[in-house]
Amino acid sequence: MSADGEQKRKGLRVAFAVSVGFTLAVHAGAVLPFLGPLFAAQFLLGSSRPMPPGKTIGAALVILFAGIAMMALTDLLGERPMPFLLILGLTYFACFALQSAGRGGPAVFLVLVVSIIVPLLGILNKELASSILSVLVAGVLSGTALMWLAHAIFPEPVSPGSEAAAVEQRRPALLRALANAFILLSSVVMCLTSDNLSAAAVIPITVASLLGQLDVAASARAAIGLVFVNFCGGVLASVAYAALLLRPSLLSIFLILLVVALLIGGRAAARSKDARVFAGVLTIFLILFGLGVSPLPGSAAESFASRIAYVAAALTYALLLSAVLWPPEEGNRPHQAALKPNVDGP
Repeated sequence: MSADGEQKRKGLRVAFAVSVGFTLAVHAGAVLPFLGPLFAAQFLLGSSRPMPPGKTIGAALVILFAGIAMMALTDLLGERPMPFLLILGLTYFACFALQSAGRGGPAVFLVLVVSIIVPLLGILNKELASSILSVLVAGVLSGTALMWLAHAIFPEPVSPGSEAAAVEQRRPALLRALANAFILLSSVVMCLTSDNLSAAAVIPITVASLLGQLDVAASARAAIGLVFVNFCGGVLASVAYAALLLRPSLLSIFLILLVVALLIGGRAAARSKDARVFAGVLTIFLILFGLGVSPLPGSAAESFASRIAYVAAALTYALLLSAVLWPPEEGNRPHQAALKPNVDGP
C-alpha cells in the first residue's frame, strides 16, 4: 500500500467529516457548529485506522468528563479567581505535559479545547452556560459518529505493516509544558477581563494550537513561517465567509467546506512534520468560519475582520512568549534565535 494512497484516503475522510458534519450542525441550529467536525477531524488525523470501539468510547468519555469537570469548576469557583485559575492552569499543564511526552493522541488536544471553551463560555455568557453540557455532548457524539461514518465510506485496505508509520518520539519536557500552561492561561485571563466572547473563542485556542506546532520548527525562519501559515488559515476563513454571503445556503456551506477541507485536510493527513501545522490551520479555519455562521452574540459579518486581528495577535503573542519562557535546554528554540541580536565579534 502506498503512503500516497493512504494520505489521500485520510484526507478524503477528513473532508467528508468536516463538510457533512458542519453542514448538518448548521442545519440543526447548533450554537457551536464547528465542535463536532473539529473532534472528528482530530480523531481521523490521529490514525489511518478507525479507533477500536473501546478506545473510541474511552476518548469520548474523557472529553465529556473533562467538560463536566470544567462546568463544575466554573460553577464552584467562577467567582473566586485565584483557585479557579490555579486548577485551570494545572489542567493545561497536564495536557501539555502529555503532548510533550507523545501520549494521549488527539484526545489530549480536544480536552485542552474543552478546558478552554467551557470555562470561558460559562463565565462570559450565562445564558449559554446552562446549555453548554448539551452542546458538548452533541459535539462529542457527532464527532465520533462522523469518524466511524467516514471510515465506513472510505475504508482503509487491510495490509500487514500498514500501521508501521513513523511515530515522532519526544521526551517529556516539563519545563516547556509549564511555560506553555502559563502562556495559555494568561491568554484566557485576558479574554475573561475583556468580556469579549468572540475573542474568547478565538485567541486561546489559537494560542494552544500554535504552541503544539512550534516543536516542528527547525529554524527561526520556520517558526515565523508557522505564524504566517496559521494566519493564512484565518484569512482563508474570511474569504470563505465572504463567498458564503454572496449565496448563503446549506449547499454553499457544504461546497466551501469540502473544497477547503480537501486542500488543508490532505496536507494535514501526510506523514510529515508539516502535518501538525496544517491540522492547526484547519482548526483555526473551522473556528473562525463556525463563529461566522453561529447564532452566538457578536457573530455578525462586520466583526469577522476583527477575528482575523485576534488570530494575528494570538499567534504573535504565543511566539514571543514562548521565545522568552521556553527553557534553552529543552530542545531547539529556533523562534528565540530570531529575536536575539548577533553579538559575536569578528
